[in-house]
Amino acid sequence: MSSHTPAHPDVLDFLLARRSHPAPSLGAPGPDGETLQKILTAAARVPDHGKLAPWRFVLYQGEDRVRIGSHLAALAETRFGPLDETRRTQELTRFTRAPLVVGVFSRAAVHPKIPVWEQELSAGAVCMNLVTAATAAGFGVQWVSEWIAYDAEAIAYLGGQPDEKVAGFVHIGTATQPPFERARPDLADIVSNWTQG
Repeated sequence: MSSHTPAHPDVLDFLLARRSHPAPSLGAPGPDGETLQKILTAAARVPDHGKLAPWRFVLYQGEDRVRIGSHLAALAETRFGPLDETRRTQELTRFTRAPLVVGVFSRAAVHPKIPVWEQELSAGAVCMNLVTAATAAGFGVQWVSEWIAYDAEAIAYLGGQPDEKVAGFVHIGTATQPPFERARPDLADIVSNWTQG
């Protein structure tokens, strides 16, 4: 039996219970200014080979989210043709489902020492830290991408630069319903001991 005592057993229990909340179930309020600063500070504390900070945050909140929805609905029509009522509502409300949406933009670029892949992994770690920090602060959270993360015109409208990619849009708000549990991978299917190939 191991004699090791976890320094923060409650943190491990928290991680074992963490669950995403569907963005449409996230209501007001979102985090206040001070809490948001703490959440973003925690999000940025990730492995970052070379200290490049190859990612950044863009905040979407307030009435700006309504204007964004109108633009995305019009853009969606140019991409997918006439929208039915359900799809139009989906686009109009894409950024109003939660009181705060945080865009995480990857700025990974060719570097003489740091592989682009490691920079992209760091951006993914930022998204997960953001999810975890916001959850720890008592909010419901969902990390999504959706078609807008892969459309150059949408990315530009949402504040992205030509050389950036969207690592995710993290929706943060107050949960209005309990999260649903889902099946998780069986460790027997994803864990193995190394054997020489």
